[in-house]
Amino acid sequence: MNLTIYNTLTRKKEVFKPINEPNVGLYVCGPTVYGDPHLGHARPAITFDILFRLLKHLDYKVRYVRNVTDVGHLESDADEGEDKIAKKARLDQLEPMEIAQRYTIRYHDAMKMLNTLPPSIEPRASGHIIEQIELIKKILKNGFAYESNGSIYFDVEKYHEKYNYGKLSGRVIEDMISSTRKLDGQDEKRNSIDFALWKKANPEHIMRWPSPWSIGFPGWHLECSAMSTKYLGEPFDIHGGGMDLVFPHHECEIAQSVAANGKEAVRYWMHNNMITINGQKMGKSLGNFITLEELFEGNHKMLTQAYSPMTIKLFILQAHYRSTLDFSNEALQAAEKGLSRLFAAARLLTKIKPSANSTVNVNELWEKAYTALCDDLNSPIALATIFDWVRIINSLSEGKETITQADLKTLKSTFNTLVFDILGLANEQLADTKHTNLAGNLMEMILNIRLQAKANKDFATSDKIRDDLAKLGVTVKDRKDGFDWEI
Repeated sequence: MNLTIYNTLTRKKEVFKPINEPNVGLYVCGPTVYGDPHLGHARPAITFDILFRLLKHLDYKVRYVRNVTDVGHLESDADEGEDKIAKKARLDQLEPMEIAQRYTIRYHDAMKMLNTLPPSIEPRASGHIIEQIELIKKILKNGFAYESNGSIYFDVEKYHEKYNYGKLSGRVIEDMISSTRKLDGQDEKRNSIDFALWKKANPEHIMRWPSPWSIGFPGWHLECSAMSTKYLGEPFDIHGGGMDLVFPHHECEIAQSVAANGKEAVRYWMHNNMITINGQKMGKSLGNFITLEELFEGNHKMLTQAYSPMTIKLFILQAHYRSTLDFSNEALQAAEKGLSRLFAAARLLTKIKPSANSTVNVNELWEKAYTALCDDLNSPIALATIFDWVRIINSLSEGKETITQADLKTLKSTFNTLVFDILGLANEQLADTKHTNLAGNLMEMILNIRLQAKANKDFATSDKIRDDLAKLGVTVKDRKDGFDWEI
């Protein structure tokens, strides 16, 4: 089956054709590690985790590179202000690399809880200063950058005379020039839209390295151009990230690569859309910023309870990655209920008894859901199909539909492949394999005692077991041939 993806550069869906099939190079912009991972970090991680899983399922050999920005990202995109990590280090009275390490670990912990696969390579900007300096030398040699007081700036107007600056974002350079005010301290730039490739460090700047031009540090945009091509070659297949990175970050990446090598480094650009909260863009200044830890623990004013990582994941998957996703406590509650139904169906699949014939067409689940995922990662359509089959699984369990042994095997395999292998949902109730059997066996024992009590017409005991389990969040469902339960 062909995979189609929406290419931000061409603004249309295209059939994916790897440059060096079956090898695929995938590069995704990772976090700037100066704060706790938040809801905004979760969406690109989950989006490109599904792409990674799907590509592997399609039998591609994928090298997935996700960077860590630990230097060069200033407070302003206009190349002014403090380095974000250095500022956090100064406030916390720690070394910058302590800050970077602390929040990198927290990011990894959160991504593991969300059951995203680790990348093949995870390079850090601070570990690739030499590569970035070499890239600057190329751009200078080709005449698309200039030195000013020890800093190196990319000459956007000169580049635009030969190439097209703004092709990814759709911005017009004349409009950018006219709308960009001249900032204090930016006199060393020839034009306000020029961006830094290398910044000479002020005496108080903590993170600094020697270069042919000054003691300083690389610009934010440079790291991805240098590291992506180092590990994936040039050109490579897919570059991903959040839509907020289209401009200036990814626009500048394209310009740097073309200026250095005369050709673009990336074939397909993919971008996930933003998460809003009650219709507003999420941000600390608006007071609607929420970390993943707050979501998992429920300690935020917007939450009425804690939510599991898989609830967060299902909430994100219910919207197409290119659409805006609005966060609310109510939406999370709905996702939690959906997740419970999904995992209950997975459990029911292990209990369904086969019949001599099938009244259901099990191939429809794979055909519709898999086709949707291969159509630009359309997870909402895939999930809608899966939930249609949750209802069918319930009907099979209740004897309203029948299924043969062969079809049941196919259904189990298809359901598990879609839900657990490709969408990456993990049954948190079964995540700890050491305790899985014990917990399941205890529940079976308790409910069998209840079943025996009902058979003995000891309804007081039967009802007490059911009610006490309900207080613990366990719902018991009586069926003709026994019982089922879900948390």
